[in-house]
Amino acid sequence: MANIIWDKLWGRKTRVYTILALLFLIFLGWQIIQRIPAGASSAAGQRGVTVAVEIGAIERGGIRDIGLFSGTLIPKSYFTIVPKISGRLKEIHADIGDRLTRGQLVAVLEDEEYQQQTIQAEAGLGVAQANLEETKSSLGLTNRELDRAKALHQKGILSDSELEAIEAQFGSQEARYKVAMAQLANEKAALETAKVRLSYTRIRAAWEKGRDVRFVGERFVNEGAMLSSNTPILSVIELQPITAVIYVTEKDYFRLKNEQEVALTSGAFAGTVFNGRVVRIAPLLKETSREARVEVEVDNPDGTLKPGMFVNAQIEFARRTETTIVPVSALVTRGGLQGLFLADLETKKARFLPITLGIVEGERAEVLTPPLAAGFVVTLGHHLLEDGTSLILPPNAPARPADATGADAKTPEKKAGSPGEKK
Repeated sequence: MANIIWDKLWGRKTRVYTILALLFLIFLGWQIIQRIPAGASSAAGQRGVTVAVEIGAIERGGIRDIGLFSGTLIPKSYFTIVPKISGRLKEIHADIGDRLTRGQLVAVLEDEEYQQQTIQAEAGLGVAQANLEETKSSLGLTNRELDRAKALHQKGILSDSELEAIEAQFGSQEARYKVAMAQLANEKAALETAKVRLSYTRIRAAWEKGRDVRFVGERFVNEGAMLSSNTPILSVIELQPITAVIYVTEKDYFRLKNEQEVALTSGAFAGTVFNGRVVRIAPLLKETSREARVEVEVDNPDGTLKPGMFVNAQIEFARRTETTIVPVSALVTRGGLQGLFLADLETKKARFLPITLGIVEGERAEVLTPPLAAGFVVTLGHHLLEDGTSLILPPNAPARPADATGADAKTPEKKAGSPGEKK
């Protein structure tokens, strides 16, 4: 019985101790909260620390909006030389890299068969000419006989039936003469056809437009090969000018225009810039890549650039001659606003300033608004900064901006400080 009473008393004491312990913990937490200053924020915490930073100068100068593209060189024109007839390749007079002029002989096919066809056509022409001479002579005799028959018929010596028979003979002879003339024309055409087919055995490099000089790009067959019609023998390319093909996205597509100047560089010729101009802009963007084809004509008088080479192209879209420039590394985003931190060299404080960004060229960026006086901006360490944060400046930092008074340097900082003051 005594044990049961003791257990009940001990259980009540345990619950009391537990409640007291919880109350003590609650009181302790409340005391801790009371010791934290009201309205404290992360921004205030940042203002209470000092951050070591690097700074860069605000400059005035020129800047360019340059589009950078990559592409490939292709020939200005390209075609393959093929035979119009079949036969064995007897001779080839050009090889890879050779210089070609308009109409130059580059290959010869076996021509014995076509020479025989020409000889046969010449013989047929001779027969047709002899036949024409014979029929012409007979026609002359028949014509004179007809004239005598008409004279005798007028005197009543020759009957009407006899005159009609002579006239019919003359008409028949005249028809033979016309047939002979047609045969002669046909044989002349056959001879010309044979000569043309014979000329096909002598294959020449021929083109209509462009410069008179081109080059052999590839050779596809060797001497002795049996060729059918349209079998490629050589490829011919034009190297002056040469064409660079680049692809642009819709962001830059609408800023391009014909005759726009282009500067091209190649890794094979470091430090050399080749001048070109935009000559063709595709009227569509491919659905798969969302890019449009652009062709750039490049001066290549010495043939230095070759088709298939990789090139980089620079196209200038805009230029500012006198504007405010800051380092790209100074740009930050705070609260959804793009801006930068101005470094007050006198108070050693950071002031956040929202800006409107203009042209970005390499490591330099243009500030359109607001106007900035000479001063310095934070370029390293700004990820730890908030408006009003104290700064540890580099040892070589100047005491104040070199090109402005202290008051001028503070002007943009006061504007930047107003948002922080509202907070």
